[in-house]
Amino acid sequence: MAPAPATPPARLVVLVSGSGTNLQALLDAARDPSFGAEVVAVGADRDCAGLRRAEDAGIPTFVCRVRDHATREEWDGELAGKVAAHRPDLVVSAGFMKIVGARFLARFAGRTVNTHPALLPSFPGAHGVRDALAHGVKVTGCTVHFVDEGVDAGPIIAQGVVEVREDDDESALHERIKEVERDMLVDAVGRLARDGYRIEGRKVLIP
Repeated sequence: MAPAPATPPARLVVLVSGSGTNLQALLDAARDPSFGAEVVAVGADRDCAGLRRAEDAGIPTFVCRVRDHATREEWDGELAGKVAAHRPDLVVSAGFMKIVGARFLARFAGRTVNTHPALLPSFPGAHGVRDALAHGVKVTGCTVHFVDEGVDAGPIIAQGVVEVREDDDESALHERIKEVERDMLVDAVGRLARDGYRIEGRKVLIP
């Protein structure tokens, strides 16, 4: 009996706005065929170091700037079209500093993965680390979740815990969270790609 054909790797489009350290972690992981996914394109909302990382790796890139569009909705539709052109199985928001809207989610709901530097549903929004410190929590961490129409409100895929130290400021705590976040994002994306998943209400189920 002939062996079953190998499953092709899942196609990832990664969205970035900054230095691209999470993108680099995904690129490094994808060098191993057993990871089960490959980065097929990298998009950004501005010129940034993350795009340079992609170009250095020979990955196609695109930029979709909000200021180049008459409305936010027009930008959202254009971004969705640029992403769709690369036929992704998953879209990974890796430090992408824009909130996607209805047009994007109409195409990629349930397939867009994001990270957040807090243990959702606590401390959503742009200042999760600062808000956690101000609240006096003893542990915080990071969350990998699917994007929905809310702000950091989609179904949770994975979470990692980081202890808050007495001498922590926002910068020091955020750096420790980022270290956990990178590894967790790579692990979660790899599991989704290799094993598949389903979303039942608030729960993400991976076989």
